[in-house]
Amino acid sequence: MGASHSVSEQSIYEFTVKDAKGRDVNLSTYKGKVLLVVNVASKCGFTNSNYTQLTELYSKYKDKGLEILAFPCNQFLKQEPGTSQDAEEFACTRFKAEYPIFGKIRVNGPDAAPLYKFLKEKKPGFLGSRIKWNFTKFLADRQGHVIQRYSPTTSPLSIEDDIKKALGEA
Repeated sequence: MGASHSVSEQSIYEFTVKDAKGRDVNLSTYKGKVLLVVNVASKCGFTNSNYTQLTELYSKYKDKGLEILAFPCNQFLKQEPGTSQDAEEFACTRFKAEYPIFGKIRVNGPDAAPLYKFLKEKKPGFLGSRIKWNFTKFLADRQGHVIQRYSPTTSPLSIEDDIKKALGEA
């Protein structure tokens, strides 16, 4: 009891996740890209600013090698209540998201997605590894190594310099 699950994977590219329609997506598809992984929610106070800024960053850097991977999560005050496809439609319609919106996942607890166990192990937060809220962000380099974790209150545009550095532009 209380033992943390240790992951054997060394790179984010070693995981397979589900897309919004339930199909497997091997993250090796994104090899060589800088990844920003975000747990998202459609009914959160951070939703408008985060989705707007994520879309802006994606438009600006997608051709330079940035990929944003958004994972809907309903663990925080049930702020992502619909289906995975509802979450995808919301992001793509309301915020013109062109980056992938994956299937709903859990980010904490015994049923946390293996990808999130890996992210939290590689970059624990200030007060431990638990994800505290919607829109926690993880930045991974082109080798699939997690290089930074950002709190929900950190705006996507405020990490632009870190993204540029990871892309080799800074």
